Amino acid sequence: MRKALITGASRGIGRAIALRLAREGFALAIHYGKNREKAEEVAEEARRLGSPLVAVLGANLLEAEAASALVHQAAEALGGLDTLVNNAGITRDTLLVRMKDEDWEAVLEANLSSAFRTTREAVKLMMKARFGRIVNIASVVGLLGNPGQANYVASKAGLIGFTRAVAKEYAARGITVNAVAPGFIETEMTEGLPEEVKKAYLAQIPAGRFGKPEEVAEVVAFLVSEAAGYVNGQTICVDGGLAPH
Repeated sequence: MRKALITGASRGIGRAIALRLAREGFALAIHYGKNREKAEEVAEEARRLGSPLVAVLGANLLEAEAASALVHQAAEALGGLDTLVNNAGITRDTLLVRMKDEDWEAVLEANLSSAFRTTREAVKLMMKARFGRIVNIASVVGLLGNPGQANYVASKAGLIGFTRAVAKEYAARGITVNAVAPGFIETEMTEGLPEEVKKAYLAQIPAGRFGKPEEVAEVVAFLVSEAAGYVNGQTICVDGGLAPH
């Protein structure tokens, strides 16, 4: 039985990933930051879809010790851990000249530093088993840049570089580390955009539409599968053709 921790799994892309892995029979640790009720709903659906064991774990990933402890809590709840999906993240968008130090630091901490800490602890467990799958949910803006998101872009670009480095460190131990870079996906974040902003974004996307969380989840499901053992250190864009490839 495969055992996965998914951070930020109470909604959006994280929720879709959790439910997709539930269909594959994974035991799941569903992490949430604030909304336990939503996380419990995801857990209930995951059980219905076939997950044999589901744990719901809360942690504030802005706290260094909480991020590290989360991995061990998940391993204890599931009886081990062979899969980690670093999906949790926040935005605090504003132009650079208006960006406060705390806006920069919080986004880097939540989006990049927490992934460093969870990955560091997960790798220790995976090395013993000589098998592991780690997927970091980056963003296409980490490759393209985006005005008003210097902190978010930096965190996602950093996550892509982090992915490449760790992949090289642990490939010989049977551990793969890859990144998925979603483009504009139909989530609560994009639903709140003004219509004129949505139209401007859509005009840039060759596919002519926003993606669905489930389309990101399908790529993650492949990357964490045993079939993807020779795919390592890659960043796969799920963006409708937006980024240059």
